[in-house]
Amino acid sequence: MSTSRIRVFLVDDHPLVRDWLRNLLQMEQDFEVIGEADETAAALASMSADKPDVAVVDLSLKRGSGLDLIKSLRLRHPEIRVLVLSMHEEISDVERALRAGARGYVMKGESSSQIVPAIRWVHSGKIYATPEVFSKLAERTNSQVPGNIDHPEEVLSDRELHVFRRIGEGLTTRRIADELQVSQKTIQTYCARIKEKIGLDDGAELALAAIRWRESSRF
Repeated sequence: MSTSRIRVFLVDDHPLVRDWLRNLLQMEQDFEVIGEADETAAALASMSADKPDVAVVDLSLKRGSGLDLIKSLRLRHPEIRVLVLSMHEEISDVERALRAGARGYVMKGESSSQIVPAIRWVHSGKIYATPEVFSKLAERTNSQVPGNIDHPEEVLSDRELHVFRRIGEGLTTRRIADELQVSQKTIQTYCARIKEKIGLDDGAELALAAIRWRESSRF
């Protein structure tokens, strides 16, 4: 007896990643890739018109933020289940993605054999993550201290944390502004808020703190 296929939409800013995912899923009889996009607006428009069962979303997109897309899908199309596939290794990214509405998280550095079962898992209504990720999430739950300078992710908004992370990755405010489709002045405002919230005096301290946080929060 035939069963309906799981309709999947791919959102990633790298064409090679989308090609790899499409080819991988087309090898499975129960998957159908119905579309793809490299930015937030196009992804949301396409999925609003032709709703998939599962959206595989990267957090870093050509334009816009993967977290913003996840939040929009949760509000507008809660029936679409989201699996994050991202290069970001910070456990705080996993936590924020799940809080935003994602149903699972897979890192691009992990085995490709996880992708297919992960999609099936979130499609069935369950939360997917590796045992290591679940363990790290549990550790964070037991050790969170609001306002602790060692955990800026606890006091920064999603957009502020995105800016903080990108600074730690070496991006200039202009590049971050282009990525998020906002003015450079807006990014500078975010930076001022970040410095105020975590107790930093200037841009040099901000850059150093961002780099240190990014390295220390890897797992």
